[in-house]
Amino acid sequence: MSITEAMLRVRERIENACARSGRSGEEIRLCAVSKFHGAPAVEEAYDAGQRLFGENRVQEASGKFAELKKTRPDIQVHLIGGLQRNKAKAALGLFDCIQSVDRESLIDELGKLTLASGVERTILLEMRTAEVSKSGFLDADALCRAAEKALAHPCLVLSGLMTMAPFTDDENAIRRAFKTLVAARNALEARFPGHWHCLSMGMSNDFEIAIEEGATLVRIGSAIFGERNV
Repeated sequence: MSITEAMLRVRERIENACARSGRSGEEIRLCAVSKFHGAPAVEEAYDAGQRLFGENRVQEASGKFAELKKTRPDIQVHLIGGLQRNKAKAALGLFDCIQSVDRESLIDELGKLTLASGVERTILLEMRTAEVSKSGFLDADALCRAAEKALAHPCLVLSGLMTMAPFTDDENAIRRAFKTLVAARNALEARFPGHWHCLSMGMSNDFEIAIEEGATLVRIGSAIFGERNV
């Protein structure tokens, strides 16, 4: 199956999941996760109408998207993998959004760098909703403290939450993870209204469940690009 055909199939599955849950397909943004796949794969997805891409690593994304953005300025790239503080400046120069903000020290570093540059950047706070995950804020209280810190930085645009569900065949465990993120979003909205429109949850193996539970952005890689090339 070509990338173009895979994109059509994924969009059809998104629409079907929306129909089952009484939602509109327009509520869902698709982030095509292009890690481990080269620029030609991104170009094919772009030609099929995709504009938002996700990458795990700063160095790989830079080598791939620095040139692509020059000829395709409407491409958006999100960082969905962990970010070390010493790579924060490079990340801010490349990514339109950093979804994986998982600790207060990183918030401070991003806040300092964006203020110095005068360029706003969108961030999501990552919540750990599964024991297998090694990153993310642990609970709603930790997220509240992180939100308060992020909102104190004038050039950080706090826009929502991100999580990874456990990689399992247990649908109940997957749903619990997504429900946990939704509950955290609701608690944060009550305390800090207006900053939580994005719920980034769901990947190739569970994005339909995520949509049914309230996702507004799904991160899909292998269902579009196939298995990794490297």
